[in-house]
Amino acid sequence: MPVTLQVLYPTTNDTTFDHAYYAAKHLPLAGEAMGPFCSSLSVSKGLAGGPDTPAGYHTIATLVFENQAALDSALAVSEPVLADIPNFFSGEPQMLIGEVVA
Repeated sequence: MPVTLQVLYPTTNDTTFDHAYYAAKHLPLAGEAMGPFCSSLSVSKGLAGGPDTPAGYHTIATLVFENQAALDSALAVSEPVLADIPNFFSGEPQMLIGEVVA
């Protein structure tokens, strides 16, 4: 059964996020380390949280894995990816591991 890893970068506490660094450096690093285990990746840049509401997140990345074993393998090699986060985000990301149900 497919599983996802979502990494959410909240806009709380005046956090900053360097989208250019994220696209040019972090995503290739993540692809190199975790890509062999990942079925797909999508990234959404926050624009709004609804009508007349600021976005609650700078960005949300969603990685899809064929199964839990593939996710576990990706997480086992994720240290360089996690260590890179302070280079583009000033806060603490939130992570959600989920089961794909639809």
